[in-house]
Amino acid sequence: MAEVDFAKEVGKITANYSRDSGNLIAILQQAQDKFGYLPAEAMQGIAKYLKLPESTVFGVSTFYAQFKLTPTGRKKIVICRGTACHVRGGARILRELERRLGIKPGETTEDMEYSLETVACIGACALAPTMRVDNETYGQMTTKKVAEVLGG
Repeated sequence: MAEVDFAKEVGKITANYSRDSGNLIAILQQAQDKFGYLPAEAMQGIAKYLKLPESTVFGVSTFYAQFKLTPTGRKKIVICRGTACHVRGGARILRELERRLGIKPGETTEDMEYSLETVACIGACALAPTMRVDNETYGQMTTKKVAEVLGG
């Protein structure tokens, strides 16, 4: 994997913004889009650009669930834990994913292929139980369908 020059990349991102601290979240979002997570070096560069304490940037990045401080997998799997999904076997789907991937929610496989997360509701209750891989939602999940979605 190529070495990333975080200072250079952060410079490209911040060039689109004034030094107003109100731009912090937008800059963090763009940095996460670029790197896939928020590396410490990137947050330090953002703090320096906005003339904010590093602790402020870190605090904002840990307050909002959208921000990730560790690298995530190439594919993001989200399991719904909403009522409809729970009643229709969502926990069984989560257990099957944990078994197949060897990870728990909030973790990433060693090969960096998959990250597993849970959410309160995906918003597809009629299709319960549901899971999403990246931007594709899969409904009426079974343990057999988990194998099909994962390709094995």
